[in-house]
Amino acid sequence: MRQVWIERAGPPDVLTVREVEEPAPAAGEVRIRVEAAGVNFGDIMGRLGTYPALPIPCVPGFEVGGRVEAVGQCVDEAWLGRNVLSMLPRGGYADAVCAAASAVVERPAEMSAQEGAAFPVNYLTAHLLVERMGALTPDETVLIHSAGGGVGTAAVQIARSIGAQIIGCASGHKHDFLKSVGVDHCIDYTEEDFETRVRDITGGRGVELILDPIGGQSFRKSCRVLAPTGRLGIYGMSAVGTGKARNWLGSLKAAWGTRLRFTPPGLMSQSVGVFGVNLGNLGIDPERLRSWLTRLLESYHQGALRPVIGGTFPLENAADAHRLIESRQNVGKVLLLP
Repeated sequence: MRQVWIERAGPPDVLTVREVEEPAPAAGEVRIRVEAAGVNFGDIMGRLGTYPALPIPCVPGFEVGGRVEAVGQCVDEAWLGRNVLSMLPRGGYADAVCAAASAVVERPAEMSAQEGAAFPVNYLTAHLLVERMGALTPDETVLIHSAGGGVGTAAVQIARSIGAQIIGCASGHKHDFLKSVGVDHCIDYTEEDFETRVRDITGGRGVELILDPIGGQSFRKSCRVLAPTGRLGIYGMSAVGTGKARNWLGSLKAAWGTRLRFTPPGLMSQSVGVFGVNLGNLGIDPERLRSWLTRLLESYHQGALRPVIGGTFPLENAADAHRLIESRQNVGKVLLLP
């Protein structure tokens, strides 16, 4: 079988396909024949050598959709042949993967393998940002940076189901799509200052929730447009992943620009909050994650949530998938199809 390896830090071309033996599931594991694997910005950061969850050399990939074809000891054989989706610590860029049975969920009958691979990371992240930690309510306004990306489109759908007003930041060519799926106001960050536009849209009040995966000056400006009781949810620092190769000077500049000073008196005086989400470092027991994912899948079954597929590539063309994400041209999730 094939795996895609990050063998050294660098541009997309460092991704290399290797032939390896089929993995055998250990006790408590199942082997999944991968039909689709999700590509996330964390994979890009790992390839650049700036993401601890992907120590080089490694096989990236945090989520897959496929079918169970083997089970290890202590796993019910009823799993055999089931169509599933699964989160992984890494290793999804492959023809087959072994995953802990506790991290595997059966897909709804109407969900394709591609939708399954596009679901876990994006929708769990968006759920934590918007509902669990962001506590968005129908009478509030949310500003979603990178609204056209995988997490962004998931967050738009969740915020729309809540009934909140949505402001989306994305490049101009994505605006028609975003408006079609429920975004009330679109800001072209390449042409407009989002801080000024948010104040205009809200009559100077600001917004109650902001989802920001960018870092650098974006965090600072986001803080300035929080309304009283507003929350800033941080779930990435794409500004640190500058360029297509590891750029320590650029990364340091972006990281320094990301530094914020929060003091208890300052937060109290403004009545605002700041929180962060990293799905790979939750430290939460698998059953809790599984319960959240099951609830989200019920919303999928009801039609409220539908993954947006922004591009698919053969497994051996993983480098092209990375290039698409780095170009910021995709609307929705990018997938590899073994």
